[in-house]
Amino acid sequence: MTEPKAEQKRQTRHGHMARVSKLALGDKALPVRFMYKTIPEHGNDTGWRLFTGYETAKFLAEFANLEPFPLAPMCEADGSLDALLDHNAGTVWERQPNQGWQQVHDFEIPVEEVEVEVN
Repeated sequence: MTEPKAEQKRQTRHGHMARVSKLALGDKALPVRFMYKTIPEHGNDTGWRLFTGYETAKFLAEFANLEPFPLAPMCEADGSLDALLDHNAGTVWERQPNQGWQQVHDFEIPVEEVEVEVN
């Protein structure tokens, strides 16, 4: 028996925060054009990582340039994001200007190092 759609959403949408490029935030925000979902880091994390596509390797190397940010205002600003949020970890999406989202199959999601303390 398959799970009801509402149950699937609840499982894939736990948390409400994403890590968002600072280039996609603020008064001069650029649109999100690349995003992927990784395994969430904590209970409030959805696992989504959102980017403009203009980030350099140097920019991304600075942890502070990916800010924890609620997904709700991002979806209010860009309604096309909402339809993608039900996808599971390992999903990657991109879009070109004035085009729709396309799933990406050849991008390797970076593994985030998480320190675990065992007592």
